Amino acid sequence: MKFIRWFLGRVILLLNFIFSPRGVKRSPDAQQAVNQKAEGLALYQFEACPFCVKVRRSMKRQSVNFELRDAKNNPLHRSELEAGGGKIKVPCLRIEKQGQVEWMYESSDIVAYLEKEFA
Repeated sequence: MKFIRWFLGRVILLLNFIFSPRGVKRSPDAQQAVNQKAEGLALYQFEACPFCVKVRRSMKRQSVNFELRDAKNNPLHRSELEAGGGKIKVPCLRIEKQGQVEWMYESSDIVAYLEKEFA
């Protein structure tokens, strides 16, 4: 079973690489504004998780970059996710605005949030 998961994960990553979406083209000033708006975001994820790939593809389509935190292989990120969000479930978007932190777990909700904020 572990081999099947590993193999399927590699297939997902390969297909994501081959069919990678194109990002939005913005002026340098507009892209800088997007980057500043995204500074309070961090995505807790597993590299080969299909739902995490879905969120990363949405990030690429919106040309928004923020920190990706590996909750599978990094014990610090894993413990932050469990302590802050309450459970180890990915993808999870950590949104920090004006000193308040919100944790968003569902990939469809995260994609909708990114489209609303950065489209």
